[in-house]
Amino acid sequence: MASFLDFEKPIAELQGRIDELRETASEGTVDIAAEVGKLQAKSDKLLRDTYARLTPWQKAQVARHGDRPHFKNYVAGLFEDFMPLAGDRAFGDDQAILGGFATFRGRRILVIGHERGDDTASRLKHNFGMGKPEGYRKAIRLMQLADRFGLPVVTLVDTNGAFPGIQAEERGQAEAIARSTEACLALGVPMVAAVVGEGGSGGAIALAAGNIVMMFEHAIYAVITPEGCASILWRTADKAPEAAEAMKITAQDLKGLGVIDTIVPEPLGGAQRDPATAIAALGDAIEAALVKLDGKTAAELRRSRREKFLAMGRL
Repeated sequence: MASFLDFEKPIAELQGRIDELRETASEGTVDIAAEVGKLQAKSDKLLRDTYARLTPWQKAQVARHGDRPHFKNYVAGLFEDFMPLAGDRAFGDDQAILGGFATFRGRRILVIGHERGDDTASRLKHNFGMGKPEGYRKAIRLMQLADRFGLPVVTLVDTNGAFPGIQAEERGQAEAIARSTEACLALGVPMVAAVVGEGGSGGAIALAAGNIVMMFEHAIYAVITPEGCASILWRTADKAPEAAEAMKITAQDLKGLGVIDTIVPEPLGGAQRDPATAIAALGDAIEAALVKLDGKTAAELRRSRREKFLAMGRL
């Protein structure tokens, strides 16, 4: 059963009427196909119109939708022979950041990403996708392995930020994030980063400083959550919609600012409505990005990555 967001209530009402008609028809001989067709057409049009004019705050809600594909879904749908690697060889294994070797459309790669979980138990297990220092140090270890073996790195970013708990601070959260970002920039192999849901703060950039950075059409990417920004500026999270507008968090805004390179289209109504199509579209975009980077030397890859990020914000 579809889970509707607050701004989708008119669509939900129409779908409810359609479901009621179908249930009525199943109990008798009344032919309601024509009426259902009319309502479905109306619902489809309303869905198209709604998603054609989403506000930044509404996009944030779509990006966080619990039914959007997660890291494990992308691994299952895009990568073969996935070999997960665990631990940072210093403290432990962080389940919020997963990674390992895999085969992607005929080429060996290393894939790393945030896993949020999709139910209460798995969300707790994966700490809602909020990485701890050992998670970022694991990512560094895996990126260095990829560099050593000459394998491209693909990262899937989906987190509202790194874990802010005192234990993480005690274990060097800020240093781990900085080192992970440094490891991305130092890679001598191609790196493609995709923001598939929410890209939040240093917890996102630590896995997203790639040669090519892409975002899903309804994903968001920002230095802080809209609620966090609103709490700082207006002392209330109720101003989150205004903060989202001002922060330029959408893929469309960030493409215009040169922060990302590619926008990956989503199925009508968001990736949560048709995960398989969304996963396939991301796969096509990643493949095109890797082909574009084929043949570049380690020096060229490092230089282009450096120039890309130094150019951001330059007038």
